[in-house]
Amino acid sequence: MLYVILALEVLLVVEALGDLGVAMAGGAMAFLGALYIWATRHKFGENLIPLEREEMPWLYDGIAELAEKAKVPMPKVYLLDDYIPNAYSFGNTIVLSLGLFEVLDEDEIIAVAAHELGHIKNRDTKWFPMVTYGRCLMMITTLALLIAGSIPVKGAATVLYIAYELARSDFMKKREFLADETALRLLTIPMSLKRALEELKYYEDLRMNVKVNAVPSIEPGIEREKRFAFFTETHPSYEERILRITFEMNNLMRMKQVQ
Repeated sequence: MLYVILALEVLLVVEALGDLGVAMAGGAMAFLGALYIWATRHKFGENLIPLEREEMPWLYDGIAELAEKAKVPMPKVYLLDDYIPNAYSFGNTIVLSLGLFEVLDEDEIIAVAAHELGHIKNRDTKWFPMVTYGRCLMMITTLALLIAGSIPVKGAATVLYIAYELARSDFMKKREFLADETALRLLTIPMSLKRALEELKYYEDLRMNVKVNAVPSIEPGIEREKRFAFFTETHPSYEERILRITFEMNNLMRMKQVQ
């Protein structure tokens, strides 16, 4: 759906602005494509400390075991020197803030890592930046159409932009749920993910402004940003996630009993 909307937007730009629209759309896509390539090959955030097995063998080995179960390469793991409990992923990399170690036990930290590994396995670390850069393209082209387009073109551009925002929000929320489901199937103690979310919920206010600011990219997997616009809310609430995890755990238990 997102790519259909993007295609319609590009066609609208070309139809409404002619050669200028072709040049503008092409230039914007080339710039965002180059930015995407750069973003997927560089670290995000400062104060990232590579995780050495000698320092935390329980964490290193735990993530290695999860990666083996998920049938993905062992991810790079960094510790973020930040007191705010947070976690995110990009490329084949997982970042865990030192603040997590102050509020979660070992099983719960492994569960947080499993959620981020779920994003990697499900290719969200590739999809999320593409969706975000698509949003940037929509902003650029919609602004141009609102300035130079006719009244029908302005109306169509507005409708397409709103449709993209709604589809983007729905897509990213579903991927958060999918990462949770993947984590539950990887964890030896699935309940630890539920406990981790219940604990992190109390620190949500601290994390409301924590995100990767350098370039548009994957948003922190555990973070739920607070926004006023309903169609830009991209993370489900803790209550939604905990409820779905509870249902999923019950389903897993029933499946094991049948087997």
